[in-house]
Amino acid sequence: MRIPTRAMYFFYGALAFAVCASGCAGDASRTAATFNDGAALVGELPANPLTWRVINCTVDPSNGTMSTLYGNDIAIGYARTHAQHDYPAGSVVSLVSWAQKEDHRWYGAQIPSQVKSVEFVTVSAGEKGDSQYSYEAYVGNPLKKTTAQPYGTPPERIAYLFSNRAAVMP
Repeated sequence: MRIPTRAMYFFYGALAFAVCASGCAGDASRTAATFNDGAALVGELPANPLTWRVINCTVDPSNGTMSTLYGNDIAIGYARTHAQHDYPAGSVVSLVSWAQKEDHRWYGAQIPSQVKSVEFVTVSAGEKGDSQYSYEAYVGNPLKKTTAQPYGTPPERIAYLFSNRAAVMP
């Protein structure tokens, strides 16, 4: 059995470096970095939920959509510490829904395409100390308000938005 010498280690190291370096060389076409401008929120929104923190994300493959539920600081603090769905006054949550499109940079991946809708729910304190809810929906391109409705008790749509548990994030 022969024990390799330092010269052999040097040779194999140089050979490995040359193989790796040759794989990196060349004028292969590179894909330029781009922004997904089609997924941007454009229109008359009361706030930009994309600057808030994420509560939860969902994908609906049957409709080809993906949605993200965002919340302001009060909503985030509540969602991450409570299992109940009775958000306190001052909470604002927003569900942004996009159509999906194939990501040409990652095989099999889907990314947001055009915005389908943006929904806002604002919780405020009523005169008797009870919670009051304001629901607004925006659709179109650019986004325009289509629904603005106050509620004393949350209807089914608001209850659905509030039922989304906060995702566990590292």
